[in-house]
Amino acid sequence: MNKHIESKITLLGAGPGDPDLLTLKGVKALQAADVVLYDALTNEALLEHAPKDAIKVYVGKRSGEHSHSQDAINRLMIDYALNYGHVVRLKGGDPFVFGRGYEELDFAASYSIPVSVIPGISSSIGVPGLQQIPVTHRGLSESFWVITGTTTSGQISEDIYQAAQSNATVVILMGLKQLPKIAEIFKAAGKSQLPAAVVQNGSAENEKLVISTVQNIVARVNEEKIEAPALLIFGEVVSLHLSFKNVIKQYAAIS
Repeated sequence: MNKHIESKITLLGAGPGDPDLLTLKGVKALQAADVVLYDALTNEALLEHAPKDAIKVYVGKRSGEHSHSQDAINRLMIDYALNYGHVVRLKGGDPFVFGRGYEELDFAASYSIPVSVIPGISSSIGVPGLQQIPVTHRGLSESFWVITGTTTSGQISEDIYQAAQSNATVVILMGLKQLPKIAEIFKAAGKSQLPAAVVQNGSAENEKLVISTVQNIVARVNEEKIEAPALLIFGEVVSLHLSFKNVIKQYAAIS
């Protein structure tokens, strides 16, 4: 190992997918990187900001494909920092919103390697916003929940049951496979007619949007063949989307 190497790690949030949504500070960090470890949900166009001779390593983790364990990523991060210098850990969204960023920060601290954090636009707020759906709006929603659809044990999050009882906007990440169960939870809470939206590949060129109600959201998602990664939004704020008026007209015509 070169004794003159200055080891450091930057946890960088890449945003929801559109490479133009990376912060200016994030661009500067990539320009100064010796190594970039990047996830499945980061746009590879961002790697163009890094020096040509920087090492770029895909460490993506996605359901249904071979992936690195978190422990392996932690160790790679340390190994590259000790041997090459500045490691930029490029993570989709924001590192601290279901990004396991603190686990990586804590692991680096055990090796006394300095870590800086550059926040990214979380898909939980950015993706609804890009669709002109506010997560809060006066008279409709005074708060919002951001919940994982599936816990580490593979079960549906218990927080969804509580969130369904509230008047808050509920944004669920990594929950597409659980959508039928989630819809039933909202129905059981008397929310069958609550507006709901599902956004696939939010902010990307191949983005797809489905707007409906809790009662019909599963059928619409199946019709449109929505796939992961997708973000779920439940709440009265979804009714502010222009296309929701068409949803109401369709259901009125049927009834």
